[in-house]
Amino acid sequence: MENPAMEVGAPPPPSNEDNREFGCDHYKRRCKIRAPCCNQVFSCRLCHNEATSSLSDPKDRHEIVRHDIKQVICLLCNTEQEVAQVCSNCGEKMGEYFCGICKFYDDDISKGQFHCDDCGICRVGGRDNYFHCKKCGACYMVGLRDNHSCLENSMRNYCPVCYEYLFDSVEVSRVMKCGHTMHDTCFLKMIQQNQYRCPICSKTLFDMSNQWTRLEAEIEAVEMPEEYKYEVSILCNDCNTTSKVSFHIFGHKCQQCNSYNTRRVSSPEKE
Repeated sequence: MENPAMEVGAPPPPSNEDNREFGCDHYKRRCKIRAPCCNQVFSCRLCHNEATSSLSDPKDRHEIVRHDIKQVICLLCNTEQEVAQVCSNCGEKMGEYFCGICKFYDDDISKGQFHCDDCGICRVGGRDNYFHCKKCGACYMVGLRDNHSCLENSMRNYCPVCYEYLFDSVEVSRVMKCGHTMHDTCFLKMIQQNQYRCPICSKTLFDMSNQWTRLEAEIEAVEMPEEYKYEVSILCNDCNTTSKVSFHIFGHKCQQCNSYNTRRVSSPEKE
């Protein structure tokens, strides 16, 4: 499925070095921020979080609350001042894009930044291209408005692979068929390892009918020895139906939806 809108995050490094005269690897801008939590000056919120997360004493590790930022320093005239888009001293814009709520600046407006009042943070991708799903608690592309499985606060969880908090992650996220979310890069790595089930609910991530057909042919070609000819009860991870089937070492087919994404839920029932 299409990806949810991600938080404004780290863009690829620009090829023109002149354009990086101001800012950092995360954003191009003409100001620095003073962190209200530790009173230190950093190029951006992400620079602060990277620096504090590596401190030796765990008690000193912390993340900045973006909405609490009150002071910025203009990089053109070095004037420290209250948060605003235009410098109070030299009159220059400190960022072509500016959000007074998130205290966020960025010169690269090609990313289509916009502030979502429901999310409470800035997103990228263009306001007209996204809508906010109140049940899921996140912004999705308009093509998913009536075409996704809603799960309450699905984005306000941790990626089931890397355990990073998804809601304000700068990585692109993916909505799976079951409605759960994870990082797109984590999803692709999981598929490369032939993991086809959601790590949270175990439902299949995409249409597996071709794989099931091949598996069924293999099962029919291999007859089980007499001592293994018994029935077992299974639960289907896809439709949540229980059924009794003949045991086979290769897999067990759900009698309701024909999926082989099943698991045994009972001991063998021998005749």
